[in-house]
Amino acid sequence: MKTEVQIDVQDLDHLGIIAGIVDEIGIVEVIDREIGTDEREKVSAGKIVKAMIINCMGFLTAPLYLFSEFFEGKATEHLIGAGIKAEYLNDSRIGRVLDQIYEYGITILFVKIASLMAERFKIDPKIAHIDGTSIAVHGKYLQLEEAEIEQDLSVDLPLEQELSPEDSHKKDEEDLEPVPINITHGYSRDHRPDLKQYTLSLLTTESEGIPLFMQVGSGNELDQKAFAKMIKEFKSQWTGAAPSVYVMDAAFYTESNLSEFQYNIKWISRVPFTIKAAKDLAQTLLPEQFSKSTLFKGYQFCSVCHEYAEIKQLWVVVESSERKSADLKSLSKRISKSLVAKLSSLKRLSNHEFACEADASTAAADFEKTLPYHLLSELNIIAKPHYQRKGRPRPDDEVSHYTYQIQSTLCENEIVVENYLNQTGRFILATNLLDEERNLLAFVPPELDPAELGRMGSPSVTHTQAVQWTEDLILKEYKGQQSTERGFRFIKDPLFFVSRVFLKSTKRIMALAMIMTLALMVYSLGQRQLRRALEQADSTLPNQKGKPTARPTLRWILQCFQSVHLVFVDGIKSRIQLTSRQTLILQFLGSSSQQYYFLS
Repeated sequence: MKTEVQIDVQDLDHLGIIAGIVDEIGIVEVIDREIGTDEREKVSAGKIVKAMIINCMGFLTAPLYLFSEFFEGKATEHLIGAGIKAEYLNDSRIGRVLDQIYEYGITILFVKIASLMAERFKIDPKIAHIDGTSIAVHGKYLQLEEAEIEQDLSVDLPLEQELSPEDSHKKDEEDLEPVPINITHGYSRDHRPDLKQYTLSLLTTESEGIPLFMQVGSGNELDQKAFAKMIKEFKSQWTGAAPSVYVMDAAFYTESNLSEFQYNIKWISRVPFTIKAAKDLAQTLLPEQFSKSTLFKGYQFCSVCHEYAEIKQLWVVVESSERKSADLKSLSKRISKSLVAKLSSLKRLSNHEFACEADASTAAADFEKTLPYHLLSELNIIAKPHYQRKGRPRPDDEVSHYTYQIQSTLCENEIVVENYLNQTGRFILATNLLDEERNLLAFVPPELDPAELGRMGSPSVTHTQAVQWTEDLILKEYKGQQSTERGFRFIKDPLFFVSRVFLKSTKRIMALAMIMTLALMVYSLGQRQLRRALEQADSTLPNQKGKPTARPTLRWILQCFQSVHLVFVDGIKSRIQLTSRQTLILQFLGSSSQQYYFLS
């Protein structure tokens, strides 16, 4: 008599690749070691974090309160661990883990994971890129001051009661505990000023933008302060090789930051045009003073030594032909828009009656100062007589008094507009790598083509050799900021649940921000390893259009693994049916990912 065969089909899809990368980094082991495990819990904190990262990259916007539903029908035990069921991954357990991560210290825990990752994958952060963004949240959140007041009101002790020595010692210990941020309104990079937000700053390295350090700040925290704080904390916590150069946007370039880090770090930063000397330099340089880039088509440079904040530095004025075309269109629109607005303002000013001619002249001069691109033309002060009797004046009526009105038109300020035309397409990069230091040899990023160095007049070199810091390399490293910006776009991508932050606890939001950054680490590291494996094998994979590429995005690779299932026959794992393309892709991924598909 035949017995009925029990068949169970569970979804695996691309999640085995994500789980394998998490395993290779060692995220679960670090979290369980640092936070500890509790025998009463069915799922350890490390495995909860692994499940959250898988959920982040599951191509579904499943919020945390639907977290266990996300794993329904998935190969949960295969991905997370034996005996773990979807219902164990509930919002209550997730909340407790987020609380534990916050209490431990989100940045400290992240650094421990990043340090292990850098050691295992031989990531040496010679060049560090720092940038920040804002992430909007939904819901109401108390300001930190309001939360403290509520906490104080909940204490029954009278305010004048002195602390005992034991209580004083406890207070000192509390001062060392993590402090929650303020979820509040601030400058929104997402153009959502109606929503409260928090800020996230990242320090990344390599062309894939692998995050090594993260910092969560209040919604109204300025990048100028956040970057300085981040550098100090990174230098104090990072135990691996220190970066040779820090690359940052214009937010870093302030007098206080430059003075503070004058001797501590080497940096490259963009100079904001709010600094008059920078604006004047960009507007007055002549085209013949520039020399063409040997690495970047359409770029040219003019370098000058400059002193700002009493610090000697090199200013590299960069001009981009592509950016110049865009800036010219933008400038034309700004001039036209300004003309319409200022003509309307001039009309209102012309209707105003002044008590004396001097007041009218002063008002005209003050108005002209507000004109960014124009001048007052054919300016006249018209005296308007007033009579004691209303109506049309008679020939013999005497004037009682005069008022004065402005009469003028607007014309383009040719000198100012010409300066702005010169400025189009230009920006300034500053560095404290002075001539004598630029002549020293520095690390060659692995992605730099040795042939490109040959065109610069330098001999071809290997990745472990060195090259002189030139204007081309300074621009190249500044362009590397795009890797950090791509990381922010990844975090905010609507395909990932991390783009919707809805938690009502500020502490849990801070912990969740760390999980979001871990997901970015998994993605960027996986993409790095895949591309390096293809490079070493001198091989390619088909892209979305079926054309071969040696630099595929991990996102496309993950999409190639839709509809992959794990089959159980009478409770025993059976083989996974893979296509030839999926089998080919897995050959270039780590052994940990291959194991989830029974290929290793």
